[in-house]
Amino acid sequence: MKTRIIAVIAALALFALTLTGCGPAKEPESASSAAPAVRETVTLGLLAGPTGVGAAQLLHRSTMEESANDYAYTVFSAPDEVTAKIVSGELDIAAVPTNLAAVLYKKTEGKVKLAAINTLGVLYLLTADGVSVASVEDLKGKTVYSSGQAAVPEYVFDYILDAAGIKDDVEVVYEAEHDAVIADLASGKAQIAVLPEPKVTAALAQVEGVSVALDLTEEWDKAAAVKGDAAVLSMGCVVVRSEFAEQHKAALDAFLAEYKASIEFMSDPANLEGASEMCETFGIIPKAAVAKKAIPNCNMTYVDGAEMKTQISAFYKILLNYNPASVGGALPDEDFYYSK
Repeated sequence: MKTRIIAVIAALALFALTLTGCGPAKEPESASSAAPAVRETVTLGLLAGPTGVGAAQLLHRSTMEESANDYAYTVFSAPDEVTAKIVSGELDIAAVPTNLAAVLYKKTEGKVKLAAINTLGVLYLLTADGVSVASVEDLKGKTVYSSGQAAVPEYVFDYILDAAGIKDDVEVVYEAEHDAVIADLASGKAQIAVLPEPKVTAALAQVEGVSVALDLTEEWDKAAAVKGDAAVLSMGCVVVRSEFAEQHKAALDAFLAEYKASIEFMSDPANLEGASEMCETFGIIPKAAVAKKAIPNCNMTYVDGAEMKTQISAFYKILLNYNPASVGGALPDEDFYYSK
């Protein structure tokens, strides 16, 4: 009997050893292959409004730890706030106006590169109740309130007025903030105004009788045709510190891939509800209800590589001819353009 018991125990022990050697041996390998790679922390600066909207889904995925990198983000209200942070090295990547990218490149002596274009035209001309503007020519002899002096909005509007031959016949009053322009419309001080999204949506909601008269992206295209220019109105872009691009190329390329996917998600009408909520969550547009109306007019895009260079070079040439200081005094050289 003892012999039988010993034999059974030995057999069970051998069976258990077999299971240990064959079955579970694959489990650590499987767990190891499924484990996420170490996510690199990337500091990201965004501007509230259209330039920052495209990143909302990316930020959502980052908070869920589903993104390739861990994005430590800050949303700024003004471009100059972003400038200081990226020049100091506190930001690795930032979404900024396109002309500012060129200025930064010159200012930092090549320490910043252009990685992608993310926003096309987002400017609209609004009129108060009782004011009719059916074309740019109808602005002759009138006063227009706007924001964005010494930045892309000023250059774009002047370019359009110049092409129509009425640049000297329109008075443009510049306010320091978009909200000041909305206040001018509300008080009756302004009858005609130029604003970007999402401030256009905010103005339509806050000021009774205000309506959109002209899409300035369409008017830009008409003006470019008149002048024989092939430039696409490109207002927003993504820049990266050159040092970061050199030392963390894999992380940068992963960001660009995820950022492109994020822009596609945010641009898809089927995702509008969720995209709007993400904008509010991350402080890119204060209210989801405003974001829901503004996002379809934010003209998001994603262009990189050779196509980016061709598109923005033509735009920069126009800005240079209009005001050399708007692009840092000269066109950026080849090193300005990041390529994967």
